[in-house]
Amino acid sequence: MTAIDKKTLIEERVNTGLLGQWYPVAKSVEVKGTRPHGVKALNQKLVLWRDAAGKINCIEDFCPHRGAPLSYGEVHEGNIGCRYHGVIVNGEGVVVRVPAMPECALEGRKALKSFATTESNDAVFVYFPSVEQPEPPALVLPKELVSDAWTGFLCTSVWECNYRYALDNLADPMHGCYLHSESFTLAYGSKQDLMKLDKTENGFHISRVGQVGENFDWTEFEIHAGDMFCFLDIPYPPAAGPGGFMRIIGFTLPVDEHTCKVFFWRMREVSGVARDSWRFLYRAVLEPNHWAVLEQDRVILEGMPDDARKREMLYQHDLGVSRIRQILTRAAKSQVEAELAQAQAAE
Repeated sequence: MTAIDKKTLIEERVNTGLLGQWYPVAKSVEVKGTRPHGVKALNQKLVLWRDAAGKINCIEDFCPHRGAPLSYGEVHEGNIGCRYHGVIVNGEGVVVRVPAMPECALEGRKALKSFATTESNDAVFVYFPSVEQPEPPALVLPKELVSDAWTGFLCTSVWECNYRYALDNLADPMHGCYLHSESFTLAYGSKQDLMKLDKTENGFHISRVGQVGENFDWTEFEIHAGDMFCFLDIPYPPAAGPGGFMRIIGFTLPVDEHTCKVFFWRMREVSGVARDSWRFLYRAVLEPNHWAVLEQDRVILEGMPDDARKREMLYQHDLGVSRIRQILTRAAKSQVEAELAQAQAAE
């Protein structure tokens, strides 16, 4: 294999999403015990459903008989039945029964890939194994999602752009005072500054040098053995009620080369009556303001061409953008090399 071919494989891996990662793929309420739920993630079509105990199963969304989407089917006693010819498959991807032909040779065969799942904070996470890490490590969550001191809401949105653009956007605090300059929370602060990047124990922190707490002034990325997320603070004016700033916890799901889905937890460290007051105020008044900001991000990123990276001219403010790209490329290179080595050893 030439260096050019290898470089192409690495770029393709970055574009479709790293393996060896837990990704949120759906809200918990979307996956029911009565109907299967289809999703697309890392360019793969998957189907999820709950068994009688409420456990979520995830396998390829492909009937082993003729390829019909299993997500169009029904849940039968904890398994999934295809709408086309009734073939029933379990959560391990094994054909359990072919109703139209008893004792069919297909029965008992493992025909589909299955994926490990877990639930947390209203989201369903699926693990996508890699050659380097075939078994799922523990899902590492930010402290805000495992602490009783914090409360919040999960919001999701599908963006018609590559997930890399969403990560670049999160690693770019300087855009807040421009793109969101007329928003409820991000209309303040200086429009000139420098950026500073600091390495952390599990990732990096990108921040504005000249101000803190005036706007979207910093982002921190955490990269673990099995997942990656970021967090940032949005300053709240007094009209937003008690509790100080709002912390955003962000995960990004690569859907395919042209689409991603963002999962943002909007969190606040607040307790007692103030906690109940903020939750009510958020739902009744504040939520539309935050959706408006998210829509500004979506529209600007969807308007960018897929190959913008080939013509862009980065400058000092793009330290975070450069860093997250380096992390993705290095991880993709390691994964591709492991796969090539495995293929060579099998020859």
